[in-house]
Amino acid sequence: MERRDKTNYYLDLAEVVSQRGTCLRKKYGSVIVKNDEVVSTGYVGAPRGRQNCTDLGFCIREQLKIPRGERYELCRSVHSEANAIISASRERMLGASLYLSGIDLKTNDYVKDANCCSMCKRMIINAGIEWVYIRDDKEHYRVINVQDWVVNDESLQGNFGY
Repeated sequence: MERRDKTNYYLDLAEVVSQRGTCLRKKYGSVIVKNDEVVSTGYVGAPRGRQNCTDLGFCIREQLKIPRGERYELCRSVHSEANAIISASRERMLGASLYLSGIDLKTNDYVKDANCCSMCKRMIINAGIEWVYIRDDKEHYRVINVQDWVVNDESLQGNFGY
């Protein structure tokens, strides 16, 4: 049996973490890794003590037909990337990598063209994370140099969604 490559291993961990998610639309999981050591994990869910969408049985963004990547201030949840960042010290994140995996609950397949939202991108930049690996399917992923998000500042273009 062939040994799993490290990148897919960490993406597999992110996928397992996503199973704790409470969003009715998508389950995302994030794993922050530095020097081959897991620093932190995060999944999508409401802030501690608040009811999750799975508890309520509805998603307000779904009810309002808000497109993907827009109006996150209406979402009850904290994103997986943000939860992973909240759970780690900045010192441990400097130069780290974040691994992101998402499952679309309508199709039960990987989220097509998954990406970090603009708010999570800003947090990743400020956390000092250098690389983001995003799963496209069980074997394939994209690698993003976070410095590209700094240089190509999407907030100056006024684009919505992703």
